[in-house]
Amino acid sequence: MKSGHIIFGILLLHIVFSQNIYLNEKSINAVETNTPPKIDGNVLDDPAWKNISQTTGFIQQSPYEGKQASEKTIVKIAFTKDHFYLSVVCYTNQPENIIINDTRRDSPLDDMDSFIFILDTFNDNQNGYAFGTNAAGIEYDAQITKGGENIARIGRFSSGAGGAFNINWDGSWVVKTKIHNDRWSAEFEIPFKTLRYKSEKTQEWGVNFQRVNASIQEVSHWSPINRQFTVNRLISAGALTGVSPPLSQNIKFIPYFLTKRHSNSGDKVKTNTYESEGGFDGKVSIGSGLNLDLTYNTDFAQAEADEQQINLDRFSLFFPEKRAFFLENAGLFSVGDNSFGGSEVSMFFSRRIGLTGAGNQVPINGGARLTGTIANMRVGLLNMSTKSAQGRPSNEYQIIRLKKELPNRSHVGAIATNLIKLSNEKYSNEVVALDAKWGIGEVSQIDGYTAISNTPDLDQEKAYAFRLQASSTGKMFSNALSYTEIGEDFNPEMGFLKRSGGYRKWSGRIFTRLRPENDLGILELRPHVNYDGYWKLNGFHQTGKLHVDNHLEFRSGYEIHTGINFTKEGLIEDFDIFPSKSIVVPKSTYNHMEAQLYYTSPPTSKISFSVMNYIGGFFGGDRISSSPRLKIRFGDKFNSEISYNYNNVNLPGGNFITYLSRSRLTYSFNPKMYIQALLQYNNQSNESFINWRFIIQRSAASGLYVVYNQMEDYDGIPTKRNNALILKYSHLFDF
Repeated sequence: MKSGHIIFGILLLHIVFSQNIYLNEKSINAVETNTPPKIDGNVLDDPAWKNISQTTGFIQQSPYEGKQASEKTIVKIAFTKDHFYLSVVCYTNQPENIIINDTRRDSPLDDMDSFIFILDTFNDNQNGYAFGTNAAGIEYDAQITKGGENIARIGRFSSGAGGAFNINWDGSWVVKTKIHNDRWSAEFEIPFKTLRYKSEKTQEWGVNFQRVNASIQEVSHWSPINRQFTVNRLISAGALTGVSPPLSQNIKFIPYFLTKRHSNSGDKVKTNTYESEGGFDGKVSIGSGLNLDLTYNTDFAQAEADEQQINLDRFSLFFPEKRAFFLENAGLFSVGDNSFGGSEVSMFFSRRIGLTGAGNQVPINGGARLTGTIANMRVGLLNMSTKSAQGRPSNEYQIIRLKKELPNRSHVGAIATNLIKLSNEKYSNEVVALDAKWGIGEVSQIDGYTAISNTPDLDQEKAYAFRLQASSTGKMFSNALSYTEIGEDFNPEMGFLKRSGGYRKWSGRIFTRLRPENDLGILELRPHVNYDGYWKLNGFHQTGKLHVDNHLEFRSGYEIHTGINFTKEGLIEDFDIFPSKSIVVPKSTYNHMEAQLYYTSPPTSKISFSVMNYIGGFFGGDRISSSPRLKIRFGDKFNSEISYNYNNVNLPGGNFITYLSRSRLTYSFNPKMYIQALLQYNNQSNESFINWRFIIQRSAASGLYVVYNQMEDYDGIPTKRNNALILKYSHLFDF
């Protein structure tokens, strides 16, 4: 405990000296026009843009932070009574070097020539939108919540955004681009009804712009942003004045029809079934700040299959949500830890609805969700029900979420979840949680939650959860200290709990960013130390990991990470680590050391490679682990990613090897039509998986989908095979 006080004191000092940020005073005025531009990407040839005021003066974030951007970028903003318009002209001395890595919707824009802008439509530094494109004209959009605070730039091999940036939100809008001899340009047309905002006649919004000049590895912004953040940080935005949007009213109706052929083979028996069904999604705007989503006989056939994982510990695996309905407004319902290792505690985990633990679909009858903002109060209500299937009873799921936004990135909130098993009226599981965040200065904060659950036959006095964290994300230092305690009977059945049975956890991080002023080709050094320690409630030290590392990033895009881990694992019972070979780790305490090495080549290259390696002690023996990844692209049409996860484990109780191969192949005919295959084999489960999708999008939420799924189980003879061929069509009616 004494060491914890020392670390906390160090972190407080770092918070004090980490407050240096850019003071953003930039502004641009939106001009109302009666002559909308022609959306074709030809900005300079369109007379509609001639009399619209422009802004420029982008500032580098990387590689030379604070300097003027190498090449000029010009932005103009206009609007009519129904639409918001933005044009951008990105000048370049070498148009032949424009990099286009992908042409699919929502493809990551970090590693290719691209432009992104963010809109803080409530001007509250908390909630907003991101829109973007590349030189090929893809549609890229996202929701921003929590001020975008959790999106710190810590290197490519880092954790996700924890719900603060939702790339899976898809709005209805249009973008077109054009490549010229000395520039590439883009025009955006966004219906006001796609956005939520205040009901005032004339408004001021937050706005910022980002340009990636990929061939020279340069990232610049209109309103400057410190290197530890991204353009999604709303508090760093400039001002957009003069916007006069209409009172937003919008109704969307998206019916679908689906037909499916399903085949099972194995044990000398083969069955074929044919099914057809239909359903719909609906969206209704209530004023300018609320959305009502309705769904009936909900289907997610077009969602990409889960990526398989190897599990070499005794705790639950976390699989991210991929279904569009649940990903919309996901940040609002997010209450939990969202730590660097992935979520460990979450009050609501949407995969509990309509999916089994193995990822198989459970039919959803339908449901409703109301989300939005009323008088600076974020509101979320959800009610859904599922059918009985695959041995699971029919269930009803209910959520209430309230979140009061406060100044300086702060908030207080509450969430309540209720799971009712309809086959047993006496069974329900409830969770109630309070969460809060206090923003300190511009880069520091204290946040946490407290929660209780109520489950039949479990002791409610032991059904609690608590977490408190202090953190800062400064220009040079990124530090955090947190304490978590989970009661023995805490049971969030609509949420996610990685470790059950109760524990206490201390976690700390001191992360440093250093940018040498010499010209040795080094962009940034990132030495850091992390510690995570878990104790059972009786004081038994269950897990400990001290991670000492340094990231070396070069201006050319290469990175090398060198680290060492000191680990401790305490087993209170035997652990069956590889059941197919009956290899058991005896109960004991294991202290080890392992080295790690990560390398990546520039992701802007047509061929890029990365690999993470571990070697060291493991449960009384040793382990060699390697995870290489190869990416190959041909032009802007074909992309491939081949990865392999290999573990060679030698233990006193026996030796084994695990491997997981994954290939993702994509060919894009244009930004709205592509074919993709995901091929996987996992020797731990001895199963192979194929997910093949052909997609023609009419809009963000509708189109034609042809999907083929296949799973083969090699444990038995003959091999068991399940496959399904699905044809789905959905159509958007936008009123």
